Amino acid sequence: MTTDFLTNTEMASLVEAIQKAEEHSSGEIRVHIDTHSEKDLAKEAIDAFHKLEMQKTQHRNAVLFYISFEQKYLTIIGDKGIHEKVQQHFWDQLHDEITKKFAQKLYFQGLRDALLKTGTELKKHFPADQENKNELPNEISFS
Repeated sequence: MTTDFLTNTEMASLVEAIQKAEEHSSGEIRVHIDTHSEKDLAKEAIDAFHKLEMQKTQHRNAVLFYISFEQKYLTIIGDKGIHEKVQQHFWDQLHDEITKKFAQKLYFQGLRDALLKTGTELKKHFPADQENKNELPNEISFS
């Protein structure tokens, strides 16, 4: 599925960025793009987090980037394990960095940079074990 904001090539590159970000951590990262909701996007984001079963990772260290380009909405949800480590300030700063890029229409760059930065934080707090099982798919999901 393509959007007016990301090309198919850019979306494939974002999946690669997720793989790279998760490479040295037990953490999990997902990107979900909402293409239809006009109602309570905060609730939709929480619902997506649970529908994608992100709360079921072993260390509760999954992170969801939930975006509605049309509604100019972005939220980042870090599960309990990672949120306890990085605190709200990290998410607020990351949100600001992404929205600055989005305002310049640099959607791909903003997301890629944020995914890699999230991976760095996950690696600090949740380094990969020898198995480093991928608990969740890396593909971008849509609603």
